[in-house]
Amino acid sequence: MLDLLVQKRRGSSSLLHVLRHFGAGGLFVLAIVDSSPFPTFAGPDILTVILAAGQRSRWYEYAAAATLGSVLGAWLNFRLARKAGQAYIDRKFKGPRVRGVLRIFRRWSAGILVASTAIPLPLPTGVLFAAAGVSNYPVGKFIGIVTFGRAVRYSAEAIIAAYYGRRVARFFLHPGQYWGWFVAIFVAVCAIITGVIVMNRRLAADSEKQPARV
Repeated sequence: MLDLLVQKRRGSSSLLHVLRHFGAGGLFVLAIVDSSPFPTFAGPDILTVILAAGQRSRWYEYAAAATLGSVLGAWLNFRLARKAGQAYIDRKFKGPRVRGVLRIFRRWSAGILVASTAIPLPLPTGVLFAAAGVSNYPVGKFIGIVTFGRAVRYSAEAIIAAYYGRRVARFFLHPGQYWGWFVAIFVAVCAIITGVIVMNRRLAADSEKQPARV
């Protein structure tokens, strides 16, 4: 999986090279595309890190551009899916794993949205955004989750890149060289998300058991 992702990233390196000259504007456009049915394979993450590492004092500008572009792209994807229904997903997203992703969303909804927006992993965010639209997910809650997750993700990447410089950019450009850290971060984040989901379910169960007030 990592090797395939690296190959696709190398294939899009020329696009990143062009967009980096446009700074925050190019990052904004790339983030919109990444949230659509045409993913860029972590392109906004890579470009955010490259730009923040090159101009450290402007890290907040790049984090904001990536967040706003991603939220706008997610909202457009969400709205199109809500209007067109299941046919939108069948037409735009093809592959044997799509229906499995839809089942996961219908079961976890908020949890999987938080994970897909906040974690820089090769998760199919485009199809999840479309699934939210098809499922009539509350638009306010959807925008809130995507904004929070993306803001945390891109702000953290920009701050770390501004502090550590090109060493962080090297990690995003060549993830196969750091697979041990990659797996460790993935396991840790999954454990945190699982804990939050379990805690929320227990709180919901406890609230249902409490007798209603007269």
